[in-house]
Amino acid sequence: MRHYGIDLLDHYRGQVSRRRLRVLIQHLPRDGALARELRGEAADWGLGEQLLAAAVDQLAAANWMYAAAHTAEGADPPERPLPVPRPGIEQTPEPAGASPAQIAAFFGAPLPQGGQR
Repeated sequence: MRHYGIDLLDHYRGQVSRRRLRVLIQHLPRDGALARELRGEAADWGLGEQLLAAAVDQLAAANWMYAAAHTAEGADPPERPLPVPRPGIEQTPEPAGASPAQIAAFFGAPLPQGGQR
C-alpha cells in the first residue's frame, strides 16, 4: 500500500486481478518492506553499495601496503585491514603471507643460509 497506494483487499473486492497483483508484487522496490523481510540486511546492498565497499577495501589495502613499505626495518608491520562487512558474508581474517621457505620452494630456488633473503 505504501508503494503503490492501493489496498491489497482490492483483490478480494474484485477491483485488482490476480495477474495485476502478481505484477505489482514482482516489481516492488528492492528496499521495500517485503524485500527486507525476505532477504534481511542484504536487501539494502545493491550494486552501488557493493562497488563502494570494494573501493573502500582497495583504498585501505593501498594505505596498508604504503605503511608496510615505509615501516622501519625490524619494526612490527601494521596489521592488514579487514574488509568492509557485507551482509551474508562471514568475515574471516585473510591468511598470512607465505614464508621465505615457501616462496623459495614455489620458485624452485634454494633457500640461502639463515633462512632469510
